[in-house]
Amino acid sequence: MPNLPDVVLWSIPAFVLLTVVEMVSYRFHADEEEAGYEAKDTATSLSMGLGSLFFDFLWKIPIVAIYTLLYELTPLRVPFEWWTFPLLLLAQDFFYYWSHRGHHVIRILWACHVVHHSSRKFNFTTALRQPWTSLTSWPFYLPMIVLGVHPAAVAFCSSVNLVYQFWIHTERVDRLPRPFEFVLNTPSHHRVHHASQGDYLDRNFGGILIVWDRIFGSWAAEEERPVYGLTKNIETYNPLRVATHEYAAIARDVRAARDWRERAGRVFGGPGWQPEAARAVEAARAERSG
Repeated sequence: MPNLPDVVLWSIPAFVLLTVVEMVSYRFHADEEEAGYEAKDTATSLSMGLGSLFFDFLWKIPIVAIYTLLYELTPLRVPFEWWTFPLLLLAQDFFYYWSHRGHHVIRILWACHVVHHSSRKFNFTTALRQPWTSLTSWPFYLPMIVLGVHPAAVAFCSSVNLVYQFWIHTERVDRLPRPFEFVLNTPSHHRVHHASQGDYLDRNFGGILIVWDRIFGSWAAEEERPVYGLTKNIETYNPLRVATHEYAAIARDVRAARDWRERAGRVFGGPGWQPEAARAVEAARAERSG
């Protein structure tokens, strides 16, 4: 296995440069409707990013141990060469799509990923607003390990995917030419993903490629201007609360649940899951108000 560079570390100067350029562009030419920058929000995003570096290092210890054990047990081997790298990156991007989608539709996973969507701004620092509980992603890449892909190769492809996604967190880039928009995840596609409008919710999960969304029915085009943030925004810039608020909400709902079925739904259902009785009450209220 070749000694692979830390592409995230090497990309930090580019991250800083692009962020400064974007900030300057807002200083001299800003649309009133664009999200732009706000000091407290930016500070929170940067704090979440720095914290994620520390916690990701801790989570890697058990993950690497599990991956290494499975890799040693499987008789299969996929070489990491210049000609296999594009195929491995394609495979990693495919499993990233399902990981990302799973983190939107299963509440306990959403509790991790919600951090990234908690900002009402959309700029390059939003890309750095990363969770501190990323331990939830590792099961989605187990097929690659079982098929004989070295854990370091999976980590390298994941880092390339993460670095690619930095530049799509901006409102300063309009739609690209149609061939690029059809194949790649672009700022336009990702603005939809971060929007909180009903028609945009749970759309455009792709990492590098948008073709997975087109194939599996989760793609949506950018039409109306996105409104960023959560359907129920949190009124805090405290990094600890940003990192843990949905876990706390799950704990409250589980304590208040009336039976084990409801407890399971509160944890493993969708982020907006409600028991049947509650849904019936809400439907009756909507009918009366209509």
